[in-house]
Amino acid sequence: MSQDLSALTAASTVDARGSACPGPLLEAKKGIGKVRVGEVLEIYSNDSGTRTDIPAWAKKVGHDYLGVVEADGYDKHFICRKK
Repeated sequence: MSQDLSALTAASTVDARGSACPGPLLEAKKGIGKVRVGEVLEIYSNDSGTRTDIPAWAKKVGHDYLGVVEADGYDKHFICRKK
């Protein structure tokens, strides 16, 4: 299932730019609790480790990692809360 992530509207956004690993992951863990099941959390990060950490965490805890969009100097990661 591929979707245009740039057109996706997130229920909540966590800005973890400037935060080094594991900061963005900790912010994502806090942020996912603020969105309802079925809603999307968007995480901004300019830490390269986030590209592997966020998808691995989402899979481990049972959320859907929807993908990443490159922005100007940072990444936007999208997670759909599943439980």
